[in-house]
Amino acid sequence: MSAATTTARRPRTAADRLGLPALRGHGLFITGNLIDSVGNGMLLPLGLLYFTDVQGLPLARVGAAMTVGQALALPVTFLAGRLMDRVGPQRVVVWANVLSAAGFALFLLARDPWHIAAVYVLVQAGINMYFTAQRTLITHVTQADERRSWFAFTGSLRNVGLAAGSAAAAGALTLFGNGSLRWLIAVDAATYLLAAACFAALPTTAPGPDAAPPDALVTRADHTRRYFLLVAVNLPYVLAQAVLSVLVAVYTTRALGLPASAASMLFVINTVIVSACSTVVTAHLAPKVPRRAVAVGYLIMTVGMGVFALPALPGAAATVWAALVVAIALFSVAEILLGPALSELSVSLTPQAAGGFTQGLYQFSWAVGMVAAPALFTLLLEAGPVLPWGVEAAACLIGVLAAPALKAPNRHRRRNPR
Repeated sequence: MSAATTTARRPRTAADRLGLPALRGHGLFITGNLIDSVGNGMLLPLGLLYFTDVQGLPLARVGAAMTVGQALALPVTFLAGRLMDRVGPQRVVVWANVLSAAGFALFLLARDPWHIAAVYVLVQAGINMYFTAQRTLITHVTQADERRSWFAFTGSLRNVGLAAGSAAAAGALTLFGNGSLRWLIAVDAATYLLAAACFAALPTTAPGPDAAPPDALVTRADHTRRYFLLVAVNLPYVLAQAVLSVLVAVYTTRALGLPASAASMLFVINTVIVSACSTVVTAHLAPKVPRRAVAVGYLIMTVGMGVFALPALPGAAATVWAALVVAIALFSVAEILLGPALSELSVSLTPQAAGGFTQGLYQFSWAVGMVAAPALFTLLLEAGPVLPWGVEAAACLIGVLAAPALKAPNRHRRRNPR
């Protein structure tokens, strides 16, 4: 019996059925990702509450200071990329967590709006550094044939960590009131230091160069144009991710007249679906070619945006709960398809895709989108409750049409056809 036959007949394990990558030997990497996500979930949504209710600063001034700080941190994506080329992604990820820890610890000393802007520069800089290098770090600690399954798995870990951090913060606030925010800040800073220690201890190996022969017909300019297209295609996904944190709560309460708990319920549904189903869908149901997964994901996201808008249409008020649940389910499935596929393309679309400049550029699309989303969605919502969903649906539809162009060059085509 051949080795191939033996491999083919190997009994499917629970990990295979769940679509999990080979986890043995990756404990530090898994722990570091999980702890980093817990830290994000614990405090990022509560910064506004801390500075207004505990420090007693005006809401408008705090909001403006936060926006200024996050905007000033935008260029860090490119600086982190250049740094990654010099010292590697592992050190950048470690330093990013240390920087975030320092930023959150300095929350305790911030008293004026300019202090808030300064600490948010540190916090957002750490976040931008982390995500600029994290995708490339995955290529240094995992096998190439498991890359998309690792992106799916780390996405699930992130959702689990965010939910756990949010639940811990909610429990502390319920039991001890807003005064517990000071303790949460101290604990949060410590979690980032613990994550930094996990990443620092990781054994890593840089992936080897592409074994395929170079294609003289494909120039560096071709690769650059293709990567810029990927960055553009990623923007509708970035804005879609901002929908949950920026648009859903305001839309459900102001446009649909639902209680504030409605947005929390939709967030829980999304977290459960993404956490539980990412690896299974990616391994067994998603198209194997990443650009096709992107096209299908954007098509589902387009439909989801339309369903979100349905309750705001005249005479459709009776559909509100059914529409919202269906919409968030479609949103979650689209997120599962899009996230791992876009991340895989971000490190594999071109020969230099995992390098510092390209990863900095890709992360810049995330940073710009997250900064622009609050102003964009609130402006559209004021103009009409259906408008933000229509604009996002149109952007996702453009993503469907552009996805087929996200194809690596054909390295085996004949150079001198006869």
